Amino acid sequence: MDTIVLDLKGLSCPLPVLKANKAIKELIPGDMLEILATDPAAPKDFEVFCENTGHQLTSSTVEGDVFRIVLTKQD
Repeated sequence: MDTIVLDLKGLSCPLPVLKANKAIKELIPGDMLEILATDPAAPKDFEVFCENTGHQLTSSTVEGDVFRIVLTKQD
């Protein structure tokens, strides 16, 4: 099980979700994608993304102005 970090700080919606979607397609089920984003909409956007794609929203935290969102790829 691998964890890939995707630094998307400074990008606005819809770019973080589009780039994360492209990156998660390269992973195998069980791998994690850790996303760093500054877009205030990112936590909700990735919640909806997971609901629509079936991937798991493993964690969502904020550190200063950076959102750290971890997704786990599902089948």
